[in-house]
Amino acid sequence: MSGTTTARDRRTADVPRHRRGTGAGGGTNRWLVLIMLCVSLLLVAVDGTVLHVAVPAVSEHLRPGPIELLWIVDAYPLVCASLLILFGTLGDRVGRRRILLLGYGLFGAASALAAFAGSPQVLIVARALLGVGGAMIMPATLSILRQVFPDRRERALAIGIWSAVAGIGAAGGPLIGGLLLEHFWWGSVFLINLPLMAVALPVGRWLLPESAGDQDGPWDVLGALMAAFGLASLVLGIKRLGSETSPFGLLTLGCIAVGAVLLALFVRRQRRRSHPLVDLTLFSRPAFGISVGCIVLALLALVGLELIAAQYLQLVLGLTPLQTGLRLLPLTCAAMAAGVVGSKMLHRLGPRRMVSTGFLLTALAVASLTLMGLTDRPWVLLGGFVVLGFGLQMTLFGSYESMLNEAAAESAGGAAAIGETSYQLGAGMGIAFLGSVMNAAYAPGVSAISGVPSGDTHAARESLAEAYEVAHRLGGAPGEALRAAARASFVHGLHITMAVSSGLLLLGALAAQRLPRAMDCGTAQPDAGEGGTERVPDAPSTEKAASADDAEALADTAAAGDPADAEGSPDAVDDQRAVAPDQRHPAVAAEPSG
Repeated sequence: MSGTTTARDRRTADVPRHRRGTGAGGGTNRWLVLIMLCVSLLLVAVDGTVLHVAVPAVSEHLRPGPIELLWIVDAYPLVCASLLILFGTLGDRVGRRRILLLGYGLFGAASALAAFAGSPQVLIVARALLGVGGAMIMPATLSILRQVFPDRRERALAIGIWSAVAGIGAAGGPLIGGLLLEHFWWGSVFLINLPLMAVALPVGRWLLPESAGDQDGPWDVLGALMAAFGLASLVLGIKRLGSETSPFGLLTLGCIAVGAVLLALFVRRQRRRSHPLVDLTLFSRPAFGISVGCIVLALLALVGLELIAAQYLQLVLGLTPLQTGLRLLPLTCAAMAAGVVGSKMLHRLGPRRMVSTGFLLTALAVASLTLMGLTDRPWVLLGGFVVLGFGLQMTLFGSYESMLNEAAAESAGGAAAIGETSYQLGAGMGIAFLGSVMNAAYAPGVSAISGVPSGDTHAARESLAEAYEVAHRLGGAPGEALRAAARASFVHGLHITMAVSSGLLLLGALAAQRLPRAMDCGTAQPDAGEGGTERVPDAPSTEKAASADDAEALADTAAAGDPADAEGSPDAVDDQRAVAPDQRHPAVAAEPSG
């Protein structure tokens, strides 16, 4: 009836909007959507690391200066990390599929520009545009995934596959880059994106569901800009902390201070707004805040270590970039395996035990890698990388799933952006922190080599690659002595860095003890045998979810002669079935069954 608020209206009022036929309950189509989202994520993840092996070729052809080379490498992660919150929350407002498709187009165009860049400046601009496209794609993939998988058990499996693909892309970037550089010019590492994006745009437009969150109130443009500039300043400062020149200079400390102030003002602004960009009350829930902290800590402990390990394989053991990528392949395969079985492990172990076990396994693997020395020990590397990949994936999978489960479907983009931002911040801090530990442990070992001038000694202290160049230039006995001392000092620094990384991972295992013990799949009952939960079938709970007030409202509506809104009418039944259990109005879904 006109002017009458029925139980059906209340039940569907806050359900996020879907394009008809592509909603959460879209049958097997949701797995096709997952494949599409994983392909999107794979491209972005690969692009984050594929340039690492191409830097020497880029330097040879474009002749960038030291500052230009730094920006060629850093422009992509810096811009991407800065804009994740902006585009994640914008997708909640205007539609996640729309933002994702725009990201596809921009990513493809920027890849073409990067592949055929004729100067360092053009390549820097192209890398920055790739960062913008990546920031549009990454949170959209996770928020759409949250939308099309309302059932937590299926969503856990989907997130496991999603996170495994992210790890595969990051670890496979150097391998793909090495393969391409064996046969083509350096621009080929960007050119591979074009055919995939050309297919992704029309297929994504046809296949992906459109969804958006709550559109009440204006979008906070000023808040989005504050978050973007604050994160840009903070990430830039953190990256400069890990640099070898003036890590504690005025510019570095100024960037960190400006970033911290802008982010503090952003938090203050969001707390005062009735319709904030990011629901900061999520951090008051232990499952959300601790999950974000675990993501930061895992990346803090491992990303910097991965870069140092790659240098060890190439500079100490003398492997080529392609051989280095192949050595890291077991880590990727183990991460993939953990992602595939992650859903079952999460249901059996629960978030607390799964994340803490992942941290412990990773710490054990890192500790075992201290057996690496001046000679090649492939079986030590193989075993360590397998356990490392499996444990890391357990940690990230459990953390991402717990974090995303705490966020409402209509704010999934903002929650996904927080998770991706924590990933980028953890990676940046890890490179800065563990890089500083490595330099502090490495430098004393090359400080007093007989026959090496003081100027050359200062240069050799900067890095192992620089020490090799100085040794080659000196030649003779002093050069050989410097080379041997630098290799031994680098291995010593690697061992110290691994010990510190293991300690950080053990702290993560302790922090994970505050996560929920069991995986709550909606309405749950304890299972005495496993200590976990067992989901009550959805259909009966849907029929019983209405409270006494809802029953009275339905009875009044039926008595008033509006059978279309009655509980037993065909329209009402169809509408009720169309609403997935996780998407019902919170006030209705939380009421006890009667």
